[in-house]
Amino acid sequence: MSGMAPEPLHVCSKAVEPGNKNRRLNTSILIRYPRASGTCNILIDAGKFFYHSALQWFPSFGIRALDAVIITHSHADAIGGLDDLRDWTNNVQTNIPIYVAQRDFEVMKKTHYYLVDTSVVLPGAAVSELQFNIMHEEPFVVLDLQFTPLPVWHGSGYRSLGFRFGNICYISDVSDIPEETYPLLKDCEILILDALRPDRSSSTHFGLPRSLEEVRKIQPKRTLFTGMMHLMDHEKVNDYLLKLMETEGLDVQLSYDGLRIPVML
Repeated sequence: MSGMAPEPLHVCSKAVEPGNKNRRLNTSILIRYPRASGTCNILIDAGKFFYHSALQWFPSFGIRALDAVIITHSHADAIGGLDDLRDWTNNVQTNIPIYVAQRDFEVMKKTHYYLVDTSVVLPGAAVSELQFNIMHEEPFVVLDLQFTPLPVWHGSGYRSLGFRFGNICYISDVSDIPEETYPLLKDCEILILDALRPDRSSSTHFGLPRSLEEVRKIQPKRTLFTGMMHLMDHEKVNDYLLKLMETEGLDVQLSYDGLRIPVML
């Protein structure tokens, strides 16, 4: 399948309308997980537009504290909002644990040096109080919830991580999936997967045709695509995807900012 033709730029006009599902900020996901001590909030990625998303959605869903942040990779759309976490550590909580791969932590030492080494901060200045925890490509636990890293390629030679928690698999930035990662995707209930363009893949991201190929291979029960660019009109592409339920039994749809999904973990 060659995919859909790119949508004209009127999608950009739709994106300025409040409440329009073509209005998209950086890709991210927040997991609300009940514990004996109360509900915790685990965020995956804090990109450069994270603060805007938080202002819009946190009050709507009654979210106040951030109990942990997990990082997929060290591009600006995943770590550009770390500085904005100061509003939480200054006003809501004392610190926020950050879970990050060593390679991405090395990048943060340069891009966010004042958050990694707070000794350089002048007295009286306020920065985010972050606790960095190095994770490896093996399962780890955050606040009683186990995460399994899903190593993928995000361009030639650039490693990014998806994550599995329960039977939910989240892969936001991917150009290729290594063979050793597929067994980690077995029996996936909900797959959240990168799909940048309607017609083709780029050097760093799956396009919709490749994403659908992967869905057929992984066989999750339900798939939500994420990371769409302006060429992806929400209603038009979703109408096309809905037909795949009739023809192939594929439950695939585009996600959108503010989407809330009840799950069992």
